[in-house]
Amino acid sequence: MKSKKVLFLNALLVLVIMFAFTATVNAGGKVYKLGLSLAITGPTSDAGNPYSKGVEDYFRFVNDTKILGDDKIECTIRDDQYKTDITKRNFEEYLDMGIVLYLNYSTGSTLGLKRDFEEEKIPVITASFHRGNLVDSNYIFLPIASYSEQTIALAEYVAKNHKGTDTPKVALFLHPSAFGRGPLSDVKKAIELGLNIEIVEVVEHGKDLDNSAMLQRLQSKGVQYVISQTIQSPVATMLKDAQRLGVTAKSFGEKGKLTFLGAAYTGGADLIALAGDAAEGFLWTSSFNLTTEDNEGTKKQLALARRYGRDEKAANSHNYANGIQVAQIATEAILRAKKTGLDVNKANLYKMLNGMNGKNSFNSYTAVGPVTYSPTDRAGVDFLQIYKAEGGVFKKVGTPMRSEFMRKIK
Repeated sequence: MKSKKVLFLNALLVLVIMFAFTATVNAGGKVYKLGLSLAITGPTSDAGNPYSKGVEDYFRFVNDTKILGDDKIECTIRDDQYKTDITKRNFEEYLDMGIVLYLNYSTGSTLGLKRDFEEEKIPVITASFHRGNLVDSNYIFLPIASYSEQTIALAEYVAKNHKGTDTPKVALFLHPSAFGRGPLSDVKKAIELGLNIEIVEVVEHGKDLDNSAMLQRLQSKGVQYVISQTIQSPVATMLKDAQRLGVTAKSFGEKGKLTFLGAAYTGGADLIALAGDAAEGFLWTSSFNLTTEDNEGTKKQLALARRYGRDEKAANSHNYANGIQVAQIATEAILRAKKTGLDVNKANLYKMLNGMNGKNSFNSYTAVGPVTYSPTDRAGVDFLQIYKAEGGVFKKVGTPMRSEFMRKIK
């Protein structure tokens, strides 16, 4: 009898210990796993590095301030050096970890993994704004307006502000890749629909250290506006060459001179750091809220950077803002699933993202307009802000706007 009592007490003790252990684990809440693969080093790391810091810092903030209560987000961030094979390996390993949402970076890897995303039925927010990402795809979400929309918006700005009755002559300066070439066909569609510009020449730049011949050729053809869709370094080289040749317009559309404009990754503080005063007057469009503007959103961005010890360069980068924004969108999707009483899984996060529209749109303090998604529209912020380089910083011109012709093309 005594031995039975001892056995019973031992079994009871084991149960108590197991219950206590389980209660301790549950008290810590659930952990939602995400993954990010991007170029922290290698090509485009000037954008990828601050982007990764924005993602990391915002998720740390979510966990430190208990935005999700006792639940936490665990986002594994890995460098893929802008190589699609490494990105694919990272993504497959993230799937083995049980991620519920994936953050991707480059255009090449987004296009290359499109079928994988479809098979896994996993929502993906990408740093690539290439509109082609959305073709034959259901699970890819762009955080802001596409490269096409940004380029067309700049062409519309040229058409509306060009002085004179002649059709403004434009050259496109493009990156020799899917992300660079992507907007060309959409700009041509806009022209067919009535956008009043003439594309005189399309330049797919190489690694040229001198653009003198190209700039002189454009001038000889009567080009007054050069719209760039590439990254900062080739634009900086072109602007310095234009300054040296004395062909940069001192006012918008100055006759006999070149007015330079650029979309997405062509501008920002990084361009000014590379081009110096040659960037003066450069017009750039973005959906991000720059820290050169003193408002509540930029104060929050700078406060986040200070909280986690980031330097001034990272703190003021629009790529840092981009990283914060995608982390905010992911967090908001998780938060909405929790509030709705749904399990936080791939299917329900996909549902939450598609429901971000109308009164349910999401406002990120890093952007100039709301994030809106639906089953037929997976480009996030539709509003764009024109910025102009003045006195070594980019300052906004007018108020945020939407592309008229992009809506017709869509």
